[in-house]
Amino acid sequence: MAATFSSDSDDLQSPMLPPVAKKTEMEKMCIDEMLQKYCGEFGQWQLKHFVLTSLAWALEAFHTMVMIFADREPDWRCLPGSACDAAAGGSVCGLQPGSWEWIGSRGGSTVSDWGLICSDKFKVGLVQALFFAGCMIGAGIFGHLSDSSLGRKGSLTVVCALNAIFGCLTAFSPNYWTYVLLRLLTGFSSGGVGLCAFVLATEPIGPTKRGTAGMSTFYFFSGGIAILSGLAYIFQTWRNLYIASSIPSLLFIILVLPFISESPRWYLVRGRISEAMKLMSTIASSNGKHLPDGVLLTLDEEASASTENGSGCDLTYKNQRLENKDALVGSIVDVIRSPITRIRLLLAVALNFLGSVVYYGLSLNVVNLETNLYFNVLLNAVAEMPAFTITAVLLDRFGRRPLTIGTMWFSGFFCLMGSLMSNVGVWKVVRMVCGVLGIFGMAGTYNLLFIYTAELFPTVVRNAALGCATQAAQMGAILAPLVVVLGGCLPFAVFATCGIAGGLLAFYLPETLNQPLYDTFSGLEAGNV
Repeated sequence: MAATFSSDSDDLQSPMLPPVAKKTEMEKMCIDEMLQKYCGEFGQWQLKHFVLTSLAWALEAFHTMVMIFADREPDWRCLPGSACDAAAGGSVCGLQPGSWEWIGSRGGSTVSDWGLICSDKFKVGLVQALFFAGCMIGAGIFGHLSDSSLGRKGSLTVVCALNAIFGCLTAFSPNYWTYVLLRLLTGFSSGGVGLCAFVLATEPIGPTKRGTAGMSTFYFFSGGIAILSGLAYIFQTWRNLYIASSIPSLLFIILVLPFISESPRWYLVRGRISEAMKLMSTIASSNGKHLPDGVLLTLDEEASASTENGSGCDLTYKNQRLENKDALVGSIVDVIRSPITRIRLLLAVALNFLGSVVYYGLSLNVVNLETNLYFNVLLNAVAEMPAFTITAVLLDRFGRRPLTIGTMWFSGFFCLMGSLMSNVGVWKVVRMVCGVLGIFGMAGTYNLLFIYTAELFPTVVRNAALGCATQAAQMGAILAPLVVVLGGCLPFAVFATCGIAGGLLAFYLPETLNQPLYDTFSGLEAGNV
């Protein structure tokens, strides 16, 4: 019996079914952490994707700066036997019709084609200002569409297509007011090009490489200006130039966009997890890495909830996010309510406005320098590139505030020197050099202000504050053409005032070098006690 009992006991203790394998838990992580851990932050895939996407910045440069050549005032000459040689100051405004003529084809520019001189000269500044007004509207609309239904790549496709259409139609404008409307519409679509391209190019890049890559997008814009000066030299009439500068947008859609991928972050926030994972796997394999099967891409909130101590997903305020999500939703009203951020916002708005007036003003003011227009535009574009490099190198060495003050005053000083020079003889060349050095300094400021502004505000209102500063920059761009049409030494004097005043205002901003990026107002206030 004992033996039998022992045998039955063993049978009862033995499992009736084979053991079930323990289910492996998926490792949840956000995109930044997955890039750092498995895919690579800036490998071969990101380099190719960044370069191809950033080419769109050159297209924006074409559509923005084409006005320099299309709306220039050509040289003129007196007709034989006329008395126009006695005209004071080299102006045609006091001359009798028929006593002078434009040098070259009448269709060389809109000014000669439609007689936008003397009492109608303001129309040149008006059409240019309305272009930038269109940019301001388009940036807001396409910024929203790129976050929602269209996506980053879809929005970039739409704005490039609209640019090609509106740009080519502009070449067939029968009169000035049709031209104004089409330039406004071109500005509307152009306003979304840089924004969509910047986001699409930088979002698949890892967090430690994203800042440097983002600053490098400005090289493509400057390169586009340099190429445009060559196109303008080849296509001497404004109608042909508009077609030549618009066709590349169509070529970009056909030849480049098929090789550009949608942002994995957009896929993720739209709930298209499988597509986001497939793209992350492609990034990993292209970079010579491997994405294991046991990982799952998820949003920051879910990643923070599944990790005890957080990860590389900017989760420093994990607990507060989980307990009180409403506290992390901010607006521009919250920025104004806080005494600290209110002052910062006012200063950031002023600096972005003043910097934009000088940058775009100096770019457009080359038409007043009476030097070789094509060479001058090329020189300005080339001068911007080392400014970006120097700013990036010095940014973490001297700090944001000293560099902002230094670059604005550098630009302001040479603009002041330019305002004191006449447009006669060798002084024309000196004034041109002053303009080149002025844009060199302000290009560095323009690049720096984007980073500086982002660091001045907590995460909960950072986008709202950046949006407000960007709108201020667009307002400065709208004003710049109206300053340029004043002619003479006045534009340089205005630019000098803006640069010097901007440097003085920057003294009142705090230094953000080596300071934490605060996520909430309470953290910002505690850190500034």
